[in-house]
Amino acid sequence: MKTLLLITSLSLVSYHSLADIKDIDDAANTMNMNQLAQYSQNTNDYEQAYAFYRLAITANISGQRKQTADSLNQAQNTLENLLGAQATADSQALLAAVYGMQIALDNNKGAEYGMKTATLLQQATELEPNNPRVSLVKAINAFYTPSVFGGGLEKAQSFASQAITLYDLPCDTICWGHAEAYTWRGLAKQEQGDLTAAMDDWQAAIDIDPQYAWAIFLLNQQAVKQ
Repeated sequence: MKTLLLITSLSLVSYHSLADIKDIDDAANTMNMNQLAQYSQNTNDYEQAYAFYRLAITANISGQRKQTADSLNQAQNTLENLLGAQATADSQALLAAVYGMQIALDNNKGAEYGMKTATLLQQATELEPNNPRVSLVKAINAFYTPSVFGGGLEKAQSFASQAITLYDLPCDTICWGHAEAYTWRGLAKQEQGDLTAAMDDWQAAIDIDPQYAWAIFLLNQQAVKQ
């Protein structure tokens, strides 16, 4: 089931971009690959990496494996270059998310990227302990990591709850992930058999972002089953 969830599933800006983070999120919510591709070519630095990351996820949902791999590699290269110039918690967290998706798509990359992911998240936490996107990526990482290797559903819930609390803090620039944190916490609850609580979290995600397609899909999926 977790593989299916992936299929159905964060800075520096040197010049004025065609799109900001909200624009990229809006395109991802509507699965507008053409718009995401345009943003990825006409933005720079963190925003460009984020556009490639969302393009990779959207392409994966659509079954376009080459586009998924190419976009992930572009996001990775952009973020590694950014971090070579200056370390920021948001760039570290987003690169950790990219590495995690690389592993999920190809388990053979676990040996290469697993330790890098853990190191990035530790460094990001040290830089900005109150960054909600760092906690969100920790939640995603824990969801896919067996408890014997330091992950598990309880940790996924805990990190997602931490992220949700931190999203109440003021945010001016990089602000994505609030609805996503509720969605991942709901997924962890669903895996543990608490569907009612999971659906409450998915509804909370929609309350935050009425266009958040993933939470809408998950709720509609349960409505069909009932």
